[in-house]
Amino acid sequence: MIYCVTKAMLQKKLAVLFLAMVTSAGFAALKPVETTLAPEGGKSVAVFKTTPQGELKIHLYFPTDWKASDRRPTIVFFFGGGFVNGDPKQFTTKSEYLASRGMVAASAEYRIKNKHQTSPEISIADAKSAVRWLRVNAASLGIDTHRVLAAGGSAGGTCAAYTAYNSTFEPDDEDTTVSSKPDALVLYNPAFGKQGFLSEWKVSKGGPPAILFFGTDDALLAPAREFVARMEAAGNRADMYTAAGQKHGFFNDRDGTPWHAVTLRQTDLFLTSLGYLKGEPAIDPPANAELKKERP
Repeated sequence: MIYCVTKAMLQKKLAVLFLAMVTSAGFAALKPVETTLAPEGGKSVAVFKTTPQGELKIHLYFPTDWKASDRRPTIVFFFGGGFVNGDPKQFTTKSEYLASRGMVAASAEYRIKNKHQTSPEISIADAKSAVRWLRVNAASLGIDTHRVLAAGGSAGGTCAAYTAYNSTFEPDDEDTTVSSKPDALVLYNPAFGKQGFLSEWKVSKGGPPAILFFGTDDALLAPAREFVARMEAAGNRADMYTAAGQKHGFFNDRDGTPWHAVTLRQTDLFLTSLGYLKGEPAIDPPANAELKKERP
């Protein structure tokens, strides 16, 4: 019996082989904005990365007078959840507020254990991809590539910090001539540690300035103070604010808590001091919540 392999059959086999190779290698790729953005109600959702475990989306929030030809500062938030669970909706309120103040704001997905069966290193690589994606698509998003900020809470704060101060967990097959390092950091009780992947950070001179928020009853406060000390030793700005008696996650937008408002107002003041926002915050200081700035 003579078996004839046609050109079409060969092409199909090669395509299947290529797909198997890239999937087994953990292939992932940034996805450009394919059409002109037309935000509805100041919001839009785009796929920023394709991975073997599925597409990753980024939720975008725009000022009312936004246009694609703008060159606005932008901030991308990463949700918390211990690299196990979580949702970008955690930072909807903060994103909407900063968009109302003139920034383009975003809240991005990243791969997590419960949904994607992936490790924290993958989460951090995805965060770097999100920062890079914003710069790659700056012309469509109306943003300034030199004013891209990273932010997040808990594990998402770790992701944000590591976009700036980690060179180990890098995305595969991305254009590294486009930087994944943000220009500033907004960190709500991020996790730093001395063991495992959490030790894979290194503060460098001239790195992005940062603001950090912690409750004094948060077990993650002590290692974060070491991060701040290293930032200051390197000559980098690092503002640490604490809330007396508060625990992990105190900054979240929940009914009956003033801490969301007070941390967001202080975030506004920090961004204004860097020149990313102008004027006074649109939030009055809550009467029953006070942040204390730690001194070096």
